[in-house]
Amino acid sequence: MGTLGILIVFALLGSVICAKSRSAGGAVVFAGIALALFIATPVGAGLPGVLSDFVSAISQAAQPLTNGPKAAG
Repeated sequence: MGTLGILIVFALLGSVICAKSRSAGGAVVFAGIALALFIATPVGAGLPGVLSDFVSAISQAAQPLTNGPKAAG
């Protein structure tokens, strides 16, 4: 499990280095790798479910605003 943590840290470090050198593509790739590695850990396994619940709550809260003129009256 320690090795996975080291890989996550190196991926985040690579993302920061790419961002500092203004290489947006490389930064996104390294950040995506770090996120995928984090989700593979037991701590990050619940992240997709939490994000799904958050997006669902935002969608339900915004639904009266996105129904157009029917919502206003």
